[in-house]
Amino acid sequence: MSVALAVALPLPAWRWGRVLRAVPASPAAGDVDHLVVARARRGDHRAFAQIVDHYDYRLRGLAFRLLGDRDRMDDVLQEAYVKAFRALPRFKGESALGTWLYRIVYNACIDDLRSRKAVVSLDDGGDGPERADPRPGPADIAVERGDLAAALDTLPPDQRAAVLLVDAYGLDYDEAADVLGVATGTIGSRLSRARAALRTLLGEDGR
Repeated sequence: MSVALAVALPLPAWRWGRVLRAVPASPAAGDVDHLVVARARRGDHRAFAQIVDHYDYRLRGLAFRLLGDRDRMDDVLQEAYVKAFRALPRFKGESALGTWLYRIVYNACIDDLRSRKAVVSLDDGGDGPERADPRPGPADIAVERGDLAAALDTLPPDQRAAVLLVDAYGLDYDEAADVLGVATGTIGSRLSRARAALRTLLGEDGR
């Protein structure tokens, strides 16, 4: 097998198990009972709580890996769940309910990352030259420990989300494209770049 082909393949499942503790099934499989969804669409809070309980572990995993902070994860998920409850009456079922929820949580995470980046940019202005952080970055940690979680942190959020959704959570390219709001072909290119970067950081080039 050529190196070019090898780096485009997903990492083995056991690596994802270490990051997520388990590799959850695709949200397209095992959706919540349609009667529960129907009650939630009519404003039943208990029914919606059942939906949240069913998907919370997977959504929490995605949010944490994107944000890297448990407090921010909790805040963003709370906001995302409120949005989902309000939007649920308009959910037409054109995609799986889990995929729809992933999209809401992903967008909430990206909004949070953008807003915090803007705040940091304002705070950093006019204070003189930037000094290098002496602490090791995620890439250094990944190289030293072969740590997939640290390697993931080095990826841009869009690539990180693509590789998590497809390789860790088992979505197909169309489902991942639906979540991220991009063309299916874009998922393929993001995955190729993300997998190559992860294998390089983890010292698995060409394996």
